[in-house]
Amino acid sequence: MRPADMLRLLLLASIWGASFLFLRVVAPVIGSMPTAFFRAAIAMLGLLAILLLMRVKWNFHGKLGLCLVLGVINAGIPSAMYSLAALVLPAGYSAIINATTPMMGVLIGALFFAEAMTLTRAAGVALGLFGVAVLTRSGPVELDIDLVLGALACLLATLCYGLAGFLTRRWIAGGLDNRLTAFGSLCGASLFLLPLFGGSLAIQPPATWGGWLEWSSLLALGLGCTAFAYVLYFRLLNDIGPIRASTTTFLIPIFGVLWGALLLDEPLSWAHLYGGILIAIALWLVVRPATKAPA
Repeated sequence: MRPADMLRLLLLASIWGASFLFLRVVAPVIGSMPTAFFRAAIAMLGLLAILLLMRVKWNFHGKLGLCLVLGVINAGIPSAMYSLAALVLPAGYSAIINATTPMMGVLIGALFFAEAMTLTRAAGVALGLFGVAVLTRSGPVELDIDLVLGALACLLATLCYGLAGFLTRRWIAGGLDNRLTAFGSLCGASLFLLPLFGGSLAIQPPATWGGWLEWSSLLALGLGCTAFAYVLYFRLLNDIGPIRASTTTFLIPIFGVLWGALLLDEPLSWAHLYGGILIAIALWLVVRPATKAPA
C-alpha cells in the first residue's frame, strides 16, 4: 500500500470516527430525528453538488427505485439509530460497537443468504458480542436501561449495514456508478426520515434549535462525515480494493474514543481497552482469509 493510500485510509477513519462526536453534540440539543434527517438531507445536497462538479453521467439503468430502498436500510435506519444512541451513549461507545458491522454481515449471510458459517466465524461473532457486553457493563458510564437500549440501537444499525452489503451485491452489482448508488441511497434515506422528522416535531418539538456549535457540527456531519467521506471511500475502493479499504473498521473505534475523550471530556476506562481488544480479535476471526485445504 502506497503512503498516500495509507494517509487517505487514516483520514477516512478519523472522519468517520468524528461522526459519533458530532452526533453527541447535536442530538441531545435538537433531538434524534431532526439530527438524523438533517444529516441525510445535508449529505444528499452536498453529494449532489460534488456529482455536478465531477460531471457524473446520470444513468441509473432502471435501478433508482432499488437505490432508494437500499438507502432506507444502509443509511436511513442506521442514521436514526445512531442519533437515538447519541442521546445516552458516549461517542466512544458508539464507535466501538460500530466495529461489529462485519460480524453482523457474517450472521446475516449465514441466516438468509446461504453463506457458509465456519466455526471460526461463529466464534468471531460470539466474541464480538461479548466484547460489546464487556464495554457496556464495565465501562465508565453507569449501566442502566438507557445504556442497554442505546447499545441495542447501535447493534440494529450494524445489522442494517450487514444486510445492506448483501442487498447491494444482489440488486446493484455491475453497471451502476458507485457514486450514483450513494446519491440514490441518501435520497432514499432522506425520504424515509422526513415523516419521522415531521412526527417528532408534532409530538415533541425541540426546546431549542441550538446555535452555531450545533449547526456547524451538523454541516460537518453531513458534508464531511457523509458526502465527502463517500467520495474518499470510493477513491480508496478503486486504488486499494474493498478488502484493504474495509480495514477502516479497525481504525474508526480508535478515533471515536480519542475524539470523545479530547473534545467532549468523555471518561476513559480499562473497559474501552478490554472491549476494543475483544472486538478487534473478533473482527480478525471474521474477515481473515480462509486457509485452503492441502491437495
